[in-house]
Amino acid sequence: MSEDIKVSKTLDLKGLACPMPVVKISKGIKEVEIGEVIEAHTTDPGSLTDIPAWGRTTGHEIVKTDQEGDNIRFLIRRTS
Repeated sequence: MSEDIKVSKTLDLKGLACPMPVVKISKGIKEVEIGEVIEAHTTDPGSLTDIPAWGRTTGHEIVKTDQEGDNIRFLIRRTS
């Protein structure tokens, strides 16, 4: 767990299939200020490649990815 990273918004995307986790993250990242971090929880295994690819495309920073069983957690910093 990253106690030193302040999360500004949490998104529960569990049960959503591709492309919805990326769509919801794209919307959610716009709801925080530049430099703030959102936390996204998903169960879609495809998100392990889709969300980092989205980050590279948009320039947002994937700060951390954790996986425990089917649950995947992303910390994403808004950069622009």
